[in-house]
Amino acid sequence: MASLKEIKGRIASIKNTQKITSAMRMVASAKLHRTQSMTEKFLFYKDNLQSIVESLGGLPFTTSQQEGAHSILLIPISSNSGLCGAFNSNIAKATFQHIKELKQQGIQVCLMPVGKKITHELKKANLDCNLDFFNLLEKVEKNNALAEIASLLEYALQLHDSDAIDGVEFLYHHFKSMGSQTITTTTLLLDMPQLQTKEDEHFLTEPTPQELLTSLFPQLLNAQAYGILLDSLTSEHAARMLAMQTADDNANDLLKELTLLYNKTRQQAITNELIDIMGGQAEKH
Repeated sequence: MASLKEIKGRIASIKNTQKITSAMRMVASAKLHRTQSMTEKFLFYKDNLQSIVESLGGLPFTTSQQEGAHSILLIPISSNSGLCGAFNSNIAKATFQHIKELKQQGIQVCLMPVGKKITHELKKANLDCNLDFFNLLEKVEKNNALAEIASLLEYALQLHDSDAIDGVEFLYHHFKSMGSQTITTTTLLLDMPQLQTKEDEHFLTEPTPQELLTSLFPQLLNAQAYGILLDSLTSEHAARMLAMQTADDNANDLLKELTLLYNKTRQQAITNELIDIMGGQAEKH
């Protein structure tokens, strides 16, 4: 049985750890509310922009899979730091599984990770990656990433124009609720659609509809990529908040067990001392 000093030391250690987990939970909660607010405002802009572009082009610009693709630029998104449960390990597993599935379909995969954790896993597996944007989430967190995202998509479009890739796939956690973040794959279609208008629709625009489509389509791609990164960041904060809450609850349970053990051990020590005292008195008589 552990001594009273050892049990007391463990209780003090757990209480100190609990202070850290509680502080991290509060920080994650504040960041979560901030990113949720950013996402809500940004999605309003993105959805309206997408509606305008789709009305001009007649086609949606995101899909779950690129049909007839021969090569894909895969962008898996993780966090930059840990302590968020299985968030990063799930992304790593999904990334390796998706790469395997694409290769089985005869699709060549180019990798461009975003996030330090998935970058580390891909490098550990000796996979060739473009690391130019692995730290992009820090700028998204600071709401200063639009220029960087534009550079990322410009690079993707250059690969597409040179027939090196057929499309871009993002693999990330989609935020559904506080307790649910699902791994999602979203493909951005890089081919600008042809202008399509119905016979019964007559729009008067300045500039022309074709000029509008040419101008707005790149902005829509940027908005879609930015929305995906915000979605992943929101999921990360939710996962970290949940992980810290679970750690806090486990610490409380462990403290109760150790406190009970400490009291039992202390009571046993007092009982032993009383028995010794009573035994000594009996010997005198």
